[in-house]
Amino acid sequence: MHLSDWMNAAEQVLSRFIGGVGATVLLIAAIALGGIVGHISPSAGARLGGGVDHTVLLLVGLSIFEVSFANLRGGIQNPRFLAIAWTMNFVVVPTIGFAIASLFLSGQPLFYTGLIIYFMAPCTDWFLGFTRLAKGDTALGAVLLPINMLTQLLLYPVYLHVFAGSVTSVAGATIVMTLFNWILLPFAIALILRFALTYLLPPPTFALLLRWVGIAIPFVISLLIIQVAASNIGAIAQHLSVLGVMIPAIFIFFLLVFIVCKVVSRTAGLPYEQHALLTMTTASRNAPLMLGITAVALPNQPLIYAAIVIGMVVELPHLTVLRHLLLRSRPVVFAAAG
Repeated sequence: MHLSDWMNAAEQVLSRFIGGVGATVLLIAAIALGGIVGHISPSAGARLGGGVDHTVLLLVGLSIFEVSFANLRGGIQNPRFLAIAWTMNFVVVPTIGFAIASLFLSGQPLFYTGLIIYFMAPCTDWFLGFTRLAKGDTALGAVLLPINMLTQLLLYPVYLHVFAGSVTSVAGATIVMTLFNWILLPFAIALILRFALTYLLPPPTFALLLRWVGIAIPFVISLLIIQVAASNIGAIAQHLSVLGVMIPAIFIFFLLVFIVCKVVSRTAGLPYEQHALLTMTTASRNAPLMLGITAVALPNQPLIYAAIVIGMVVELPHLTVLRHLLLRSRPVVFAAAG
């Protein structure tokens, strides 16, 4: 068997693992491992925390490298749906998130800020896999990837100022400069590298590379969570009681978003495939990238990071439940449209 055959076989095995329960297993294992290391040896936890910056750069670079901005051309064919999805993701959902965070966590400003950050950014990776599992429109979902990525990076400092300006003590100009150094520069490098490799590598080799990048991202996310948990477990452990408030808040957020998506889909007359896509893109949050960006934009804020990680833990099983609900509703609710 040639090396390429081994690479393809390994990629298929790992893709099935990540696409199934693997992502949840990695996430929980990373939280547990980081917490154990940081609890047993705070000095080791501090050393792990010292590598957060490099892991963030790697995560941002891989995330942007994976996204095909050529898909933007496909948006011309369905601007109505893209407008609906953009409004839901960047106006309606953040507003719902702000209301939920204000209602449940107004007395916990750092957890409140973390939830705001978690709620405000739509996913740019695994939502497409769940859309496929729910038999949604993945071709149109691919168009959403670059749109969601660009918009959330540009709006990050705006949302922090609007929704959490009274909590975050870091100046807006500092956040913008941090995003430039840690996001826009890796963004440009990743795009240039992708463009160059598109022409330098044979198409099958480049496609395999993209698939391996997609596999690597969950493991890099896990490394980032280990580092964050190990270096901040002490502060997080002192506020475990807040979990009893945060988990219901996140659950209610997802429930409200699901109901609003259903109402919007019915009102707009969306076919089932687009309804499934809209449901998945609004239910999936870009917690890994937001965790990385926040770790450099708002340093030494473990409670903010903890809120983002908790949201991630709740989200993955929630998406699995959503898939079953969508598939079960398909022949009844959307029979005429689908």
